[in-house]
Amino acid sequence: MKLIIFLIFVLSIVIILPVYGIDLSALENVGLKQKYIIVFDGNEFELSIVANFPVISHAFSETEKSLTFNVETGKDSGNESEIYVPRGIYVEQPIVLLDGLVVSPTINENDNTFYIGMTIEGKGEHVIEIIDAENIDTESLEVSNGGGCLIATAAFGSEMAPQVQLLREIRDNTVLQTESGALFMTSFNQFYYSFSPVIADYERENYVFKEAVKLALTPLLTSLALLQYADIDSEAEMLGYGIGIIILNIGLYIVVPVVLIMKIRKRVNIEKLHRNHV
Repeated sequence: MKLIIFLIFVLSIVIILPVYGIDLSALENVGLKQKYIIVFDGNEFELSIVANFPVISHAFSETEKSLTFNVETGKDSGNESEIYVPRGIYVEQPIVLLDGLVVSPTINENDNTFYIGMTIEGKGEHVIEIIDAENIDTESLEVSNGGGCLIATAAFGSEMAPQVQLLREIRDNTVLQTESGALFMTSFNQFYYSFSPVIADYERENYVFKEAVKLALTPLLTSLALLQYADIDSEAEMLGYGIGIIILNIGLYIVVPVVLIMKIRKRVNIEKLHRNHV
């Protein structure tokens, strides 16, 4: 009887689901949940990881409050994981490293758990580290050029959002392909990551602020989208397009608002003079 039920279940997946137009390829991203028990400060905590790739091994350092996962991804892209860490281990949001470089996954939290969602690009072995921010010197950490955009990710809700993907593609396929672009990204990351975590956290806490940031990012995304159509083959072209984009954004974010404010003030003053004469 059990064998018959099992065969019916298998046939329903292999035959019935495709007949009704259900894409079986979506099942590739379904991961298995693995649970681990770690001991910290004399107490046992259960953490879990859901991933569509295997976890080879894990380790926890109680003195440094650091978690390490050795994993092996099987796809060039779309290697997804969700890690659930008890708040009894970390009081504040931890820092996440991938292969020794700081990355910016999606981190949400409640009273009991930190949820860490991240996507790993590239097939092969990788090391995920989750470290207590209080126990390390953050200034000494190297930030990955492949890290995500914290502010945009928090605004649009996911690293897989089209707007975030656009920023990632422009960075990887255009800016980082030239030496001047790579130097710019290195300097920009040092400045950007000095304040972006605070803004991203506030976006998650305040819906109105999140929508305001989303609106404010729209002109920037529109201007950067122009780089997708640019044929950049030299350092000079990269500098030219880069300067052009900067000037365009100065106009969008500063010149246009100033002109509008001046016109509104002029209109208000004219109406006041008109009322005074009447």
